[in-house]
Amino acid sequence: MFRPEMQKEKHVFLLHFAHLFVPLHTNLYYIYIRTIMKKLMIALLLLCTVSVKADNVMKKEKDGTYVVNTTTLAQDVEGYNGPTPVELHIKKNKLVKVVMLKNLETPKYNARVKKQMLPAYDNTKLKKKDTNVEVDGVTGATFTSNAVKENVRRGLEYYWKHK
Repeated sequence: MFRPEMQKEKHVFLLHFAHLFVPLHTNLYYIYIRTIMKKLMIALLLLCTVSVKADNVMKKEKDGTYVVNTTTLAQDVEGYNGPTPVELHIKKNKLVKVVMLKNLETPKYNARVKKQMLPAYDNTKLKKKDTNVEVDGVTGATFTSNAVKENVRRGLEYYWKHK
């Protein structure tokens, strides 16, 4: 029965003891070593490619709008029931809109924030390096409002640093 782990063990064994089976001056030994080295290099390149993490916090769309996602940026910022990530849409130093992303907040309070607070951010002109945009919170949804404000602040901070 063929098992892949046996194949690996065989390669390792042969790599260490190949000179005992094939004289060092023959081409077979060098071909065998080159084949194994190629496989190792390919595996190493694939590993390096996978380990390079793309920036999933900010992206630039074709129309020039920057979209900043605070999901990983502000994981520690919590509303009443957990993190409250947002997406900031910024174009030509203007905060075009703020969109609430999926979260665990109570739907009733989420709806209040979306209806009463988020539209206040729309088309806000941003000053250079400004991270504070003054918007009133929502009565009855204080935790969610404060979390959204902090997410917006951190998103703007990231935007100015990485633009």
